[in-house]
Amino acid sequence: MIRRAPGSGERTGLPPSPDRWLESDGSPSPLGVTWAEAYQAFNFALYSRYATDVHLLCYRPEDPLHPVFSYRFDHRRNKTGRIWHCWIPAAALGGASLYAYRVDGPANRPAGHYFDPQKILIDPYATEVFFPPHFSRAACARPGPTDGRAPLGVLPSTRPPFDWGAHSRPRRTYDTVIYELHVKGFTARPNSGVAPERRGTFAGLVDKLPYLRTLGVTVVELLPVQQFDPDEGNYWGYMTLNFFAPHRDYAAGDPMDEFREMVKAFHGAGIEVWLDVVYNHTSEFDATGPTYCYRGVDNRTYYLMTPDGRRYRNDTGCGNTLRCGAPAVRQLVLDSLRYWSETMQVDGFRFDLASIFSRNGDGTLNLNDPPLISEISAFAGHADRRLIAEAWDVDSYQLGRAFPGFTWLQWNGQARDDLRSFVRGDPGKVGNLMTRLYGSDDLFPDTLAEAYRPYQSVNFVTSHDGFSLYDLVSYNEKHNAANGHHNADGSDDNLSWNGGWEGDDGAPDAVLALRRRQVKAFCALLLLANGVPMFVAGDEFMNTQRGNNNPYNQDNEITWLDWDLLERNRDVFRFFKHMIALRKAHPSLCRSRFWRDDVRWYGIGAHTDLSPESHTLAYALHGASEGDDDLYVMVNSGAMDVHFTIQEWDARGWQRLVDTGRPSPEDIAEPGSGWPVHSALYLVPSRSVVVLRRPGIRVTA
Repeated sequence: MIRRAPGSGERTGLPPSPDRWLESDGSPSPLGVTWAEAYQAFNFALYSRYATDVHLLCYRPEDPLHPVFSYRFDHRRNKTGRIWHCWIPAAALGGASLYAYRVDGPANRPAGHYFDPQKILIDPYATEVFFPPHFSRAACARPGPTDGRAPLGVLPSTRPPFDWGAHSRPRRTYDTVIYELHVKGFTARPNSGVAPERRGTFAGLVDKLPYLRTLGVTVVELLPVQQFDPDEGNYWGYMTLNFFAPHRDYAAGDPMDEFREMVKAFHGAGIEVWLDVVYNHTSEFDATGPTYCYRGVDNRTYYLMTPDGRRYRNDTGCGNTLRCGAPAVRQLVLDSLRYWSETMQVDGFRFDLASIFSRNGDGTLNLNDPPLISEISAFAGHADRRLIAEAWDVDSYQLGRAFPGFTWLQWNGQARDDLRSFVRGDPGKVGNLMTRLYGSDDLFPDTLAEAYRPYQSVNFVTSHDGFSLYDLVSYNEKHNAANGHHNADGSDDNLSWNGGWEGDDGAPDAVLALRRRQVKAFCALLLLANGVPMFVAGDEFMNTQRGNNNPYNQDNEITWLDWDLLERNRDVFRFFKHMIALRKAHPSLCRSRFWRDDVRWYGIGAHTDLSPESHTLAYALHGASEGDDDLYVMVNSGAMDVHFTIQEWDARGWQRLVDTGRPSPEDIAEPGSGWPVHSALYLVPSRSVVVLRRPGIRVTA
């Protein structure tokens, strides 16, 4: 088990004084490479249940083809249980700072073995990855040797402990607002205002901190930053090569220290850092893919195979599926989470295709307390880290199930679909909208048996996967030709609406104005709903991907944020900023409990209209129990302006805070202010959301 003191960057767990057995044989724990300062030596430990022969190879960076040191493990001395280990004094390495393995074993593919002693294999626990000048994914996928073509691990350095200073991690509750972003895409364009050498890096994100603070988000959720395969073509980073090393191309300098400097700066600004992590598959793809690590070290342990052992199960849609029921794989996941929590001080983790965690060793589903989910829950409870599940995979949809306990939040794909349908104007969606605003108690029931909380629902309209928010209101169809799949990739069911004109070219002013109004309506509904809201970087200034709803391989201006749009759409940015401030000012919106008796549902009059033809809803949310004001919300997703009668009209009076049908700056009030409402009859424009406020009746002891 890896244990790291925060900021040290070095493995601990070895005895501090000389030990004859240790110096002779090495230690099976911790896995990976450990620098032992007291001994001036390295301990190497590699798990492989089925290997019959293991060689350690060490290289100098200037010659990653020819090892300057090699060591053949003797199973009588250098193997304990299923772990191969050895102890090498630094002086014996001949100046080497890189390392890898050759591993041999049974040549029996029907049994699931893919051992090949010609392949150079990186340590699954390497904390930094080196790509030699002639690195090639294609070469690693072909038969034959991969010397000088495969990634190598970097031996841990003797760097001093990282200086976290007077560091403290922020911890937000009711006012959490998640902002999903891609490290490179956020600052890659010259118009990001970031210096050329810092664009697309962790350092570049630090340069944009003033912007993020002004916007008001409290969590930045980074698309995968664990080292992924630079040759695979997945710009998003979902083809992980190594679960411990920061992605080298995201650093202007040293990846580990630059990442930690970023976290330190974000924490100093009161912003949490969450990582999107991919513990369900790897970049090795299927049997035709490259051999970098897991396949050559112990394929049968790491991957789910079909019964004949010749094919990989593809429950992820990415060529392979990690065997998360295997103890060694569960330990790998937990050790990785501890590393990023303790050494890198990350605050939370969003798990891609997390239903994979509930699959048994044969691929069947275990819906009765799957071990890895329980173990991750225990880790998070002890470490005070937040967990977010994408609660599905290719064949299993477990939203609202399989992730119990207070530590797990879940991406609410149903909220996404219902909000899109309602704002588009689909018939019969008023009841669905009520359920999502209330906190999705159908998915997260607070029954005696389950006792979920509404904040466990992560509400979103858009994510990296799919249309951007502006494209959602600008395109009826996907436009993915640039991806190279003849527009066959990406979802065809986007619940989008272009307002009567496909795309931007030649769009009439009336259509452009309608799109602006709908973007603001989406923002308002998202931030008014009980639960935790999330939106995507660039949505706040109507960034576009030109109708591409699956730009996973577009490392170019399709996916790089266009910061010129911020200047053109300052009114939309202002609306997002003030809606976030409104949410923070009203803790009754996001509660630890459902709204229950504090909410009264209405329509244009006293009664809610749930008919298929209805596109209107109103409700009053009373804030007294939360020490908050009362809010009155009126929503009209129809094509016509509609008069609403405010049902709770009294002497305290109402102020208008939001009316997305009005031009800026009348669309939303500055924080702490508002416009008086003089009549109980209010005209709500088409495709609009209105929010009123009145002083709450304070509860005194």
